[in-house]
Amino acid sequence: MEVDQDGEADGNLLRSPSDEEYSTLERQPSYYNPLPTFVLAKGEQKTYKQQYGDMYFLRLAKLKPAVEAIADKEWKDFEIAGETVRRVDRVLDVRQGELCWVAGTVYMDMPLKPNILDDISKDHWISAPPPREKYTSPAGQDQIMLEDESGRLRLIGTPLQLALLVTGCIIAVMGTENANGDFEVVDMKVPDLPWQPQRWELHESSTVSANGTAGSKRKSDSTPQHSEGGKVAIVSGLSISGEDGDSLTLDLLMEYLLGEACGPTEQSKVSKISRLIIAGNSIAEGTPLALREEDAKKASIKKYGYDSSAYNPAPTLRLDDFLATLLPSIPITLIPGESDPANVSMPQQPIHPAMFPRSRNYAALPGSAEPGWFDSATNPFEAEVDGWRIMGNGGQPIDDVFKYVEGDERLDMMESLLRWRCGAPTAPDTLCKSPYRASRNLAHGRPGCYPFQEKDPFVIEECPHVYFVGNQPRYETMVIDGPEGQTVRLISVPKFRETGELVLLDTDTLETEIVRFDVYDTKS
Repeated sequence: MEVDQDGEADGNLLRSPSDEEYSTLERQPSYYNPLPTFVLAKGEQKTYKQQYGDMYFLRLAKLKPAVEAIADKEWKDFEIAGETVRRVDRVLDVRQGELCWVAGTVYMDMPLKPNILDDISKDHWISAPPPREKYTSPAGQDQIMLEDESGRLRLIGTPLQLALLVTGCIIAVMGTENANGDFEVVDMKVPDLPWQPQRWELHESSTVSANGTAGSKRKSDSTPQHSEGGKVAIVSGLSISGEDGDSLTLDLLMEYLLGEACGPTEQSKVSKISRLIIAGNSIAEGTPLALREEDAKKASIKKYGYDSSAYNPAPTLRLDDFLATLLPSIPITLIPGESDPANVSMPQQPIHPAMFPRSRNYAALPGSAEPGWFDSATNPFEAEVDGWRIMGNGGQPIDDVFKYVEGDERLDMMESLLRWRCGAPTAPDTLCKSPYRASRNLAHGRPGCYPFQEKDPFVIEECPHVYFVGNQPRYETMVIDGPEGQTVRLISVPKFRETGELVLLDTDTLETEIVRFDVYDTKS
């Protein structure tokens, strides 16, 4: 094989030695400020004794003024057949035959949807039923209700068939009540996208709050120094099992992020990646170790049914090695997912640093105000990255909304969540509900989310610039616009274990691109 003596550095690793001096590439820095939106209280302040109904009232009280303002603007002096529409404050104030509009919370009455009372009444089941892919009834038995603190009203009409609705979203409907007591909907409104801050506006406001001197800093002074052309890498669904089969693609991903699997040209591009975000399901579903016959006999007499010899530490150790190898070169944000070792109920709290004996050395010290190089975050997740407001989750809210609707358009579901101004509308009704328990004492399952009493953190008060959802079937992206000039980049992040795809987000233009990794079988 001949080697071009005068060839340029085009990525070809086969070349003769040269005296050319190469510049040292450094990882491009970025500004990163995680927001404590979904961090729960610690110790005795965190309790599950409250009622979940308060969450719906908090959500309605927060979003009802927003949707009423939109409805009043659109429907003011609206007439049908000479009758002017009027506003009613409560659902029970609707009168038969009168054209009116009212706001409330949607409740989907679906026979196939999990019901906590049914779970308790059927605790005699020995084995759990298979999970349902959809809650929709093929026989058309599903009903849409609108409720508030006064009562509940059944909704019917063509606009509802065209709209995407789930339990927990806040809407306003216009129409009339018929002789059967059903409200025939003519039109419908949602809260739509909330106010969106400008780039770096969050940083400037936090700087002013910290200094207590509003207006004392110019924008050029308060904006952090940052380089142009930076990128943020987003990956999800690593599903590390600790077996040899999942190491090759992971190694390719690791070597790419470290710049070891590419030539100088590609290394220059990789150096622009300023942060890696892992969006849930880093570890595969739990697979306990197979017990030997003598170990199985010992496990059968355990008092609480737990046997430490069946615990498989390989997935966690493999993930820790993966993170510890990358961390000296690139900062990492780790978001827990459904299969990760974190609490099941939403919002999921950060995975404990004790799970990562090597990587935790890069985490922030307890009580530190600055984020560490390794940031174990909550799910859902909010942060300011290079001045942009970024929001994302591990996929559970979208996967649960998917069960309420007929299609599989994940971007439409993501857009609907933002326009509803609620990041997890189906919590606590069906989101994160575990399957039925074999044990009679655990037939009621786990709670779907934390029972908030003073504020619902799932309500979106400020519109993000980027909204990503992990562990989705495929990569998709689009930009949506709001009524007041808001623009949001939606990103559906696929499962890396199945697709081998890594998403790169440009922090200047918010454009995205895909890097795909694959291992080819030479035998086939």
